[in-house]
Amino acid sequence: MDTTLSLISPAKLNLFLHINGRRSQEQTFPGYHELQSVFQLLDRGDVMHFTLQDEPGILISPALEGVELEDNLIYKAAQALLENVEDIYRPGVLIQIEKNLPMGGGLGGGSSNAATTLIALNYLWKTNLNESQLAAIGSTLGADIPIFVKGHSAWAEGIGDIITPIKLQESWYLILIPDCHINTGEIFSHERLTRDTPKMKIAPALEGQENKSLTTDKIAYLDQSDSDFLGDGYHNDCEVLVSELFPEIHNAINWLNQHSLSRLTGTGACCFARFDSESKAQQVLNEARSKFKGFIAKGVNLSPAIQRLNEAKSSQ
Repeated sequence: MDTTLSLISPAKLNLFLHINGRRSQEQTFPGYHELQSVFQLLDRGDVMHFTLQDEPGILISPALEGVELEDNLIYKAAQALLENVEDIYRPGVLIQIEKNLPMGGGLGGGSSNAATTLIALNYLWKTNLNESQLAAIGSTLGADIPIFVKGHSAWAEGIGDIITPIKLQESWYLILIPDCHINTGEIFSHERLTRDTPKMKIAPALEGQENKSLTTDKIAYLDQSDSDFLGDGYHNDCEVLVSELFPEIHNAINWLNQHSLSRLTGTGACCFARFDSESKAQQVLNEARSKFKGFIAKGVNLSPAIQRLNEAKSSQ
């Protein structure tokens, strides 16, 4: 086995985000929001390099400004993995990250980094945990982490822990990055956030598949067009509030709506629109550059991190 592994830690889009309620103190994960969403993985993200070291310990470079090592979600993921395996020596690791995704952008960068750390170190440290075990560890660190551990575009509900992988049309997306930072916790705790969207039984294309959620490592793909989730009946419950609080986001969404239906991803700040071709998305991005930062990415069904890891395993 090589002692170095490099993986793309992919971004995600929430094609929609419905908040159905909030868990009581008597339930597991009290205070977490009940939600329904479709997570579309992208072929673009941060790049993470994992190198085993002779010296013990977990090193992260560059350090996250203003955040102690022990509070870094990447460090927490590595440490949590160690705490869930046999108490035998594991070599140290240097984790280097090339940040391409904006922080506070709603693209899942932090959760993706943590999940990528779990799957990479599970491989390098030979801890041999299965996907479900890694996802369970991830869920203790953040609600979105299991999505990235499982590594498939998916319908998600519960607190994000009930996951049904779906095969989406691999469209092109233009993502605009308004010049502001969104604190997810502040949005989810805001008194004016809508939390009463009726829960759908399940997406129409998944009708009758309720019991096929990923509770094991088996994967049951269901074909679905991504555009179906961008039409009537679907929305982002955070979008109205976030747009009111941050005029930059309101302006970006309105501008992008002139070219294609635009939507906030997660709690923002990024917004996105779907296009049938890379050339059309590029054309609109060229027009946007005088006003907004942005990038183009392709929607993918399989995480590029999982794809690369599978290649590494098959080459052993």
